[in-house]
Amino acid sequence: MKVLVTGAAGSIGQVVTLGLIDRGHHVIGLDRLPAPDGFEGTWHTADCADPDAVLDAFAAQPLDGVVHLAGHPDEASLGDALTSHVVTTAALLDAMGAHEVSRIVFASSNHAVGRTPRRDLISDDALPRPDTFYGVGKVAAEAVLQMYVDRYGIDAIACRIGSFLPEPITRRHLATWLSHDDCVRMVHAALTATAPGYAVVYGISANTEAWWDLEPGRRIGYQPQDDAAAFADRLPERPEDEAEAAHVGGPFATEAFHRPAFD
Repeated sequence: MKVLVTGAAGSIGQVVTLGLIDRGHHVIGLDRLPAPDGFEGTWHTADCADPDAVLDAFAAQPLDGVVHLAGHPDEASLGDALTSHVVTTAALLDAMGAHEVSRIVFASSNHAVGRTPRRDLISDDALPRPDTFYGVGKVAAEAVLQMYVDRYGIDAIACRIGSFLPEPITRRHLATWLSHDDCVRMVHAALTATAPGYAVVYGISANTEAWWDLEPGRRIGYQPQDDAAAFADRLPERPEDEAEAAHVGGPFATEAFHRPAFD
């Protein structure tokens, strides 16, 4: 597939870009930053929040799909969060409609349900319960995706990513870890699944202590191979562990992340 990857210079973007190329996809990168050293494909230095710049990127070559990884990966004001996650998604969706591109894979977040108290496995039928304005942005972007699926019959997969890291570093990550290799497996599955319509999957590895249900991902062909439990004996217990396990959003659900909407 010929795939536009937004946020391709970011930590997830660089891993996904190389992984998709290894799987035979033709990747076009888009980011506000220039292409990383070693990237030899087509690159657009642009802001996804600029609809005209996004249209220009689509017009440069035919595309089969979009992987939308661009966005500020931390808490921000409400306005900044909505621009970073919702405006960018809408700009891409409009460009997809203009250029007849029918598949988008969106990097959502576990923080879309982050204020959910810890309980049995949380699946794709969980109600939105964001823990931050970052989470609000992801919830709103998911809603925009759902609307475009219903209106135009495209395929959109929202991947609620957990903790994307080379390896777990806290006890919470025993539940939330997403390995680099499994992240690529998930994105590849989302790009190639047959007619998923609108789907929500949880972006975690096959963790023994998982808090989220992997079955929605398996329905689209995502078969994670890694397990954070392999690192359990390396992870020290910390005073913060109990508070971080109270809600699935971990530290994002604590008072440390409380802020005014417009500050």
